[in-house]
Amino acid sequence: GERAVRVRITSAPSTTRLVRVDKEGKVVPDLAESWEPDAKARTWTFRLRRGVTFHDGSAFTSADAAYTLRHILDTATASPQGPVLAPLVDPKRLRTPDPHTLVIPLKSPHADFPSLLTHYNCYVVPDGSAKSIGRTGIGTGPFKLASFTAAGPGRVVAYGDHWAGRPVLDAIDFFSVADMQARANALLAGQVDLLSQTNLDFATARVIAASSRATIARSKNAQWYVLPMLTTEKPFTDVRVRQAMKLAYDPEHIRKVALQGAGTLGWDNPVPPSDPTHIAAHPAHDPERARHLLKRAGHERLAVDLYTSSYDPIFTPMALAYQESAARAGIRIRVKTAAADSYYTQIWMKKPLMATYWYTGRPVDQLLNQVFRSGSSYNETAWSDKEFDALLDRARRETDEGHRRELYGQAQTLVIERGGAITPMFADRLTGISRKVRGYAEHGFEFDYLGIGLKGA
Repeated sequence: GERAVRVRITSAPSTTRLVRVDKEGKVVPDLAESWEPDAKARTWTFRLRRGVTFHDGSAFTSADAAYTLRHILDTATASPQGPVLAPLVDPKRLRTPDPHTLVIPLKSPHADFPSLLTHYNCYVVPDGSAKSIGRTGIGTGPFKLASFTAAGPGRVVAYGDHWAGRPVLDAIDFFSVADMQARANALLAGQVDLLSQTNLDFATARVIAASSRATIARSKNAQWYVLPMLTTEKPFTDVRVRQAMKLAYDPEHIRKVALQGAGTLGWDNPVPPSDPTHIAAHPAHDPERARHLLKRAGHERLAVDLYTSSYDPIFTPMALAYQESAARAGIRIRVKTAAADSYYTQIWMKKPLMATYWYTGRPVDQLLNQVFRSGSSYNETAWSDKEFDALLDRARRETDEGHRRELYGQAQTLVIERGGAITPMFADRLTGISRKVRGYAEHGFEFDYLGIGLKGA
């Protein structure tokens, strides 16, 4: 069985992390078999799996795990995970008492620390490999890199000595196809077997589902959609304007128009309903209160541009549905369409209001710190709130699970009431797969490369 495809691969078939997130959102073993904190959650000890080898045959040890963390923390690497870990981990204090033990002393206690190592920037690389890893791709995953061309084709082949057993497929070929129609046509023609981690528009999904060759796999609430307001740009510097923008629209209307009724209402809270810390409380849709707040803020006839693009099929329907809904509160939204290929360099975090999305699958501490904490490189609204940051710090130090949940709940309330992110909904991801594919499974950033196979291959 030697065919499959891509578009944007966030999970790597060629390497693994110390820990990963399961379907229930729990942190579970990967290269680390177990881990435990000291009494104050200040020092974490990870026991590493024995008998694991890298693709070049060398043994995986604690030196590789420590090196990976130091590499992430090195500012020259510019890893998005660097700023998340840097307040907690001093790279000089990492200890490797033996080849199968990694000790991570933290600068301050963190009861949920392992959840921060589940991120897709935390794949373990061999000790000393920073300069060569981009070419070799050597890791500990079920497939090893055979070839790769940036924005072109790539190939991975089964690694027979993989610690969890040999994968079902012998090889996977990846192709980069920028155009949605061309991708769908390749699947319908049987040239590819999987449109990897690409959300299909509803019309294309219907065509694929009706074909004899392919079908649709649905990953529930796999993405959350957002209209970020830059809180450093007028008029969104005023919290009353931000609140009015949220109260003005009806999330149900957006869900109906943009998702054809599928998905789950977001109510401006990006923490998914499946997360154990999720709070359901939120202000109600209230166009009259929105008008009142805008009047008090001196923006009675608010008119703003909202940028969108064809980058994702949900962006424009969401923008148009928001425009229609917010008009009832007297807000005039001008929808502007930008080029898809430069959208994330020219528009995202540069224009005061635009459409975007995130993958779910981030544990709550990762999500809130990475996307909303003051100064984070992924903080797309540039929101800065000392009370919110302090809540996150308190939650990290809190070893009592009930209290910690309460603090994360308070943090979510601040995101809803003060933050710059309009979050109308969580959406299922619609993925096109060949009817020959067996064992397809993905959630959040996790994709099962070990179990996926092809009928008759």
